[in-house]
Amino acid sequence: MAFTLFFIAGGFCHAQHGFWVKWSSDSPQRSYDWEAFLTSQAGEGYLDSIQRSLHDEGYLGAVIQRREISADSLEVTVFLGEQYFWESIAVGNVPGEFSQKVDPVGSDYISGLRWMQGVIREAENKGYPFAQIKLDSIHRKGNKLTAVVDFDPGPLILWDSLLVNGDTKTQKGFVENITGIRPGMPFSQKQLDEAGRSLNRSSYFRLLQPPIVDFKLKKAQPTFTLQDRNTNMLDGIVGLLPNENEPGKMLLTGQLDLELYHLGGRGRDVALHWQRLNVGTQSLDISAKESFLFNSPLDLRVGFNLLKQDSTFLTRYLSVEFGYHLGQDSYLRFFTRRQASDILDTERYGNITELPEIADYRWNQYGLGGVWNRLDSPFFPRRGFLVNGEFAVGNKKILENTGFPPEVYEGLDMNSPQYVVKGEMEQHVFIKRGWGMWWRGSGGFTQNQNLLMNDLFRLGGLKSIRGFNENFFFARTYGYLNMEQRLFFGENSFLLIFADLGILENPYFAPSIDRPVSFGAGINLDTGSGIFRFIYGVGKSNEQPLQFSYSRIHFGYLARF
Repeated sequence: MAFTLFFIAGGFCHAQHGFWVKWSSDSPQRSYDWEAFLTSQAGEGYLDSIQRSLHDEGYLGAVIQRREISADSLEVTVFLGEQYFWESIAVGNVPGEFSQKVDPVGSDYISGLRWMQGVIREAENKGYPFAQIKLDSIHRKGNKLTAVVDFDPGPLILWDSLLVNGDTKTQKGFVENITGIRPGMPFSQKQLDEAGRSLNRSSYFRLLQPPIVDFKLKKAQPTFTLQDRNTNMLDGIVGLLPNENEPGKMLLTGQLDLELYHLGGRGRDVALHWQRLNVGTQSLDISAKESFLFNSPLDLRVGFNLLKQDSTFLTRYLSVEFGYHLGQDSYLRFFTRRQASDILDTERYGNITELPEIADYRWNQYGLGGVWNRLDSPFFPRRGFLVNGEFAVGNKKILENTGFPPEVYEGLDMNSPQYVVKGEMEQHVFIKRGWGMWWRGSGGFTQNQNLLMNDLFRLGGLKSIRGFNENFFFARTYGYLNMEQRLFFGENSFLLIFADLGILENPYFAPSIDRPVSFGAGINLDTGSGIFRFIYGVGKSNEQPLQFSYSRIHFGYLARF
């Protein structure tokens, strides 16, 4: 048995390393031991790379002597000869626009090659994809070289109208806006490469193959083959419960999430989210986005949000936002919001002498936000990072409520500035096949001299700190860290274990500082027509002990079409 295993192992090793190469030179500092390759072709490629490397270093007269030891072994000796350096390279007829951004030629031989490659690259990105460069009048003085550059730019090539193929509803104008490729502009190889990466990272579609460019009559016509992603989402739960406030009647409860993307193939999005899980509390969130407004770099988004918290207060948001595409990875937002909050039940406040933790107010916000996105996928990335943040400031006006005693407002500054800052950063690391890590850090704070309970951030649940109910925490200042280990068994399917750590400040609670901690496990399963997610978590905070009886299950199914 041992001999059998030995021969099997030996055969396996032989299959893994079928060709051996060793090379040395007449310089004692340039010698390498045996290298193993799967095939003789791979070994020959290794030798070609060595020869090119020596040439780049200036060993132009290097001679290679081969000696085959056996059918699967090759030994090479390289006689380097003299190493050459540049004394000067005259720019010749190279236009300044192609050479001014390129590093100048140094004495090393490879610096001349890099300079010429840089000139060709600049020409390719400015409308001359067929540019050629060569050296003329080459002279040698010892091991010093001089030469004059002969540059041929070729014809000026302009972009022609692009084509969109494939199973997609995407309009040609939308692709032009994303890529920046427009008819009449000079051809750019860099622009074409960035266009392919940008289209493949879109949440609306994927790029099925590299872009194809057809050159004719001094025009370059790119063709992009796209396939629409299943991005639209519909998810809902409907239930009937006895209405405790009106005996004999039923209460409609449930949740509805509807998101429609890329309507008309123009990047037009519409979303509606409604939730009502008990008698008193419900929320509604409606938003719409128009991309590349009037073919400009600006996006327009409008939104409306309503939150009714039990019988305590009602808060509404109305927002208008303009987004600007700074580049392929960065996005800048300018927004204004009108926030209004009103107390629903004032009977409990009839005997108060100072402003309570909630009040009626109006707050006009003006803000700036930004996104830097280097993720490799819009839905389930495995590599890359994302940074997102915003800052808003505005004047908050407290309104007098006739249900409060008048003395509550005496000496109170009814108008005062309020600001809010929040941001997050997430990182995806793909360690090896089937194993990845994800972490996200989030933080924020809001400040006002008359800060109210209905001003505070709402945290807790699947999208923030797991192991707690949705919107379990109120916080003026917060920071939390989500960490996951993921074991992939499909493209978008994985098992996970997680830990969430946070620190929160609520000025209306005692103690005001809370340090919630949670941990658990779950599964993310791609069913083909949607994503099923099931997460079991246990959390501990000032308001919730660490007990399995307080554990939470977060689950849902997102149907995409």
